Amino acid sequence: MKAFLLLLLTMIVSFATIAQDNQYDPELAKKLEADEYGMRKFVVAFLYRGPKVADYSPEERLEYQQGHMANIQRLAEMGKLVLAGPFFGNEDLRGLFLFDVPSLEEAEALTETDPSIQAGILRMELKEWYGSAALMMLPEWHKKIQKTDF
Repeated sequence: MKAFLLLLLTMIVSFATIAQDNQYDPELAKKLEADEYGMRKFVVAFLYRGPKVADYSPEERLEYQQGHMANIQRLAEMGKLVLAGPFFGNEDLRGLFLFDVPSLEEAEALTETDPSIQAGILRMELKEWYGSAALMMLPEWHKKIQKTDF
């Protein structure tokens, strides 16, 4: 019983310490458009192998990939693309985008600017997603750790 009470007291003190150590920054929360939980809505695009990928030679697909990468850079510079990246392996699910846009329609319009989407080499499925508003800081932080550009 004494051990239980000691454990309980230790937990209460620990939780009280954690609660006092809250680093909440209301200005940052406002800047990132975070709700009271530090979260916000994003749109996720899942990139899949497209129906026309076999219609292109490896050389042609490489050219489309270069256009795809340039489009990613353009969307990031516009502030619309928070993160992007491929999945490992050779499955039909190829990668994802995380968009900072208010609607599926705007995300769809942005995905349609991708040369690989236009060519049918890739296709995308879009879903609204609720995640940490801190993800909005990724592009800024990534620049601090990226030694070589794509």
